[in-house]
Amino acid sequence: MNLRRILAVQPGQPASDGAGVRLNRVIGGAGIERFDPFLMLDEFSTENADDYIAGFPPHPHRGFETITYMLEGRMRHEDHLGNVGLLQGGDVQWMTAARGIIHSEMPEQEQGAMRGFQLWLNLPAESKMADPEYRDIPNAQIPRLRTEQNVEVVVIAGTFKEGENHQLGAVQRPHTEPYILDLRLPAGSSVRPELPAGHRALLYVYQGVAQVQQSQEVKAGRLVRLDDQGDLLIDSTEGAGVLLIAGKPLHEPIVQYGPFVMNSREEIEQALRDFRDGSFA
Repeated sequence: MNLRRILAVQPGQPASDGAGVRLNRVIGGAGIERFDPFLMLDEFSTENADDYIAGFPPHPHRGFETITYMLEGRMRHEDHLGNVGLLQGGDVQWMTAARGIIHSEMPEQEQGAMRGFQLWLNLPAESKMADPEYRDIPNAQIPRLRTEQNVEVVVIAGTFKEGENHQLGAVQRPHTEPYILDLRLPAGSSVRPELPAGHRALLYVYQGVAQVQQSQEVKAGRLVRLDDQGDLLIDSTEGAGVLLIAGKPLHEPIVQYGPFVMNSREEIEQALRDFRDGSFA
């Protein structure tokens, strides 16, 4: 095997967003171009209701897609277009903000665990002002399989391929061609997901300990950034949960101001004017 080179291993950073929701910010902030086409990855994982109860009151987005993947808990989505959805354990919400969505994400529970992820995926310049879209994908409609080594694979987007195993995901997207896989490795197992050459590949270990590319031990809470050429090998001697995200870089300018991600400062200023004037979407 010609294994992809490990470029960096880094921990997430404690953060707060919305009305005070505590998060682990895995991707976001300075140097975001290194993760193109991904803009942000947040993990929320707590059993303390004070960490999530205030939720995310109404706020805008423009220029990208948000993918929310719930592991545990209940979160309700509402937006100014009339969409309403309830995310529960195992469900996925795929929202294409494009030219604009104003939405809220509020917990529908007052106690218990809340665990999951939100990923921001950039849109190409030609799609940033397209019509917004919204889709809820229930757990039961998300393809999954078990490999010969008993690794459970939840195929959210793209395709899982390993030897004879081949499973198309729940979502396929043009331009960025994203792969989003939840890999649940039992103790003593390994998995070799096949990815297209040129795709930027990231691994986030959210549970247990994984060995990546036969050389790097990665504990929970750390992100691995990989080269865009070669093979991928993930092992775990004690068991691990790993979120694999990969996508085709857009190689376009990224200008971000909070919840707006465009290609130029002028487009950001227009987004701010549209939001203030009530002509946002």
